[in-house]
Amino acid sequence: MKRLFVILVLLAVIAAGVVEWTMAAWQAPGAPAAGGKETIVLIAPGSRTHAVAQMLQDKGAIKSALLLEVNLRLRRMATRIKAGEYAIPSGASMAQIAGILVEGKSIQHRLTAAEGLTSDMIWKLVQADPVLTGDAGPVPDEGSLLPETYLFTRGETRTGLLDKMAKAQKEALEQQWAGRAEGLPLRDMREAVILASIVEKETALPEERRHIAAVFVNRLKIGMRLQTDPTIIYGLTKGYPLGRGIRRSELERATPYNTYVIAGLPPGPICNPGKESIAAVLDPEQSNDLYFVATGRGGHAFASTVAQQARNVAAYRAFERKNRAAADDGSQVTGARRAR
Repeated sequence: MKRLFVILVLLAVIAAGVVEWTMAAWQAPGAPAAGGKETIVLIAPGSRTHAVAQMLQDKGAIKSALLLEVNLRLRRMATRIKAGEYAIPSGASMAQIAGILVEGKSIQHRLTAAEGLTSDMIWKLVQADPVLTGDAGPVPDEGSLLPETYLFTRGETRTGLLDKMAKAQKEALEQQWAGRAEGLPLRDMREAVILASIVEKETALPEERRHIAAVFVNRLKIGMRLQTDPTIIYGLTKGYPLGRGIRRSELERATPYNTYVIAGLPPGPICNPGKESIAAVLDPEQSNDLYFVATGRGGHAFASTVAQQARNVAAYRAFERKNRAAADDGSQVTGARRAR
């Protein structure tokens, strides 16, 4: 009986020591990353605790898979581990690693769809992303995607990300359309996107957007042609760089996107406009201006009369002659030289 008691005491002491050692190991600094400041691990859906612990050991993130597994089970965390892609900091303790896996803080990847890109351009970015999965499907309608930086985790689908872009555009457009200014010559949200896509391509300066929008709105109100180069280019290349000046024959040719010939808006958007360009079209600056021309310094000079526009054009011509040699054989007319 006495011997049994001694054995039980010894077992209790050993068990207490194991528990204390296990607890200490749980909080102790872990192994340094094999390279860099972190170790990237990917936990597939349905992975068992044993397999996760072994993978972390194989990656060098922990020293003992058994010890991690025991701790996870003792702390009732084994069933709470979430699938995902994780960055394990160098030297992270098992407690820190378990916290990352249970909280599901997967690595966030980024894809930026810049303002002014066409749907085909954005589609190609999504299709080429190595982290997304599946085929991107058909190219979305022009102007149906909202340009922004989108976050996603490994394993998300390409069609899912494109759907997210389309949903974001729809929500942003509906919200801004509801607060639009009165008296706009736009029948519906689609026409707002068409005009916003033109504004997006006409200026890279945020402070000019509402003024550019005002010029086009004023022209639409009086039935004046928009006469904007980006629409012609879209009709020729579907929005890709033309690589040369617009030819005079292209200016005079009657095509759906030639706003020097057709009245009103072209049949569809010429790119995916950002929120700011949509906002500019739905709340343009109060102005009587009908014309603008490049200044040569990155912006535009605006005018409400033909006479003022002629003076602005002359000023730009003088600037152009002073700063660069013009190469114009008469068969091409560059967008930078032509006033609108």
